[in-house]
Amino acid sequence: MNSGGFRGRLEAECGRMMRLLLLLGLWFLPGLTARAEQHLLGELKEVPLSELSESQVSLLGQKALAIHPDDWHHAETKNFIYHFQHGFIATPVSVEAEFYYQFIAKDLQRDTSEWEHKSHIYIFEQPEDWHTFQSSAALEPWTGGIQSNGDLFIVRNPAYKFKGHSLAHEIAHLVVFRFFGNGVPRWLNEGYAENVALRSWSSYFRARGYLARPNSTAVGPENYIPLSELTEMIEYPADVQKAEAFYNESERLTRFLEATDKPAFVQFFGALAQGNRTETALDKAYGTRFPSLSALETPFKPYASKDYDESDSP
Repeated sequence: MNSGGFRGRLEAECGRMMRLLLLLGLWFLPGLTARAEQHLLGELKEVPLSELSESQVSLLGQKALAIHPDDWHHAETKNFIYHFQHGFIATPVSVEAEFYYQFIAKDLQRDTSEWEHKSHIYIFEQPEDWHTFQSSAALEPWTGGIQSNGDLFIVRNPAYKFKGHSLAHEIAHLVVFRFFGNGVPRWLNEGYAENVALRSWSSYFRARGYLARPNSTAVGPENYIPLSELTEMIEYPADVQKAEAFYNESERLTRFLEATDKPAFVQFFGALAQGNRTETALDKAYGTRFPSLSALETPFKPYASKDYDESDSP
């Protein structure tokens, strides 16, 4: 028996079954337009790697494609190129990715019409393959996804239906890299990615009839990191509790600055990406409102711990 032919027929049948299940699920999904249904059900059109609009892959991408090289397939949409094992896994990723991309680009007031290069997204399905990639790429063992110079490497295990907002978070890193480069400070990069991921993910699922709200996590007063320390952090805190506080406080600070004055926030974002010090960027963007970190910290510190529940403490 030709095992390759049998496997191909089996995968095709699995793909048809998954699309049928998806169709049955969408039939009862409120608020979904016919156009959105067609988009969701239209599986990515696979093409050979050599026929992609940008077929060259990075060194990290080469390490990914070297893992079970015969199992990888390739496709592209308006803004991304995908490398994946199964279309029924990659198709929902592509729908979400394009939605998040447009949401985040609009949020940062960036014109996407003249951007011609596409980011590559590598989708792993099996945890053991991801572990192999982590080892070959010398990644931290806890890494569940990574953005590297415009490439995104993620795990989408088909055994887990609920994926959360991690894809939106990583797409945010891609968009930030695309339009601002590598100069964005750690706290702002992570804080904004988490903030906009919660908002875009909620928007995506609200449009499909779900009750989704972007819930922000407060910082306990005892875990509060002074802004003079937070804004100078180059590496992630090694302590787990402090690392959690770093993410939560960075998200809260980003939320606070954006809610205070959206155009000023975008200007502040750009100034930091260009190498300005935090206080210089604050003065340029917010002027007399926040002329210094201490002036910002006075209203922000109580905001950071607003609605904090002691019962949520680890």
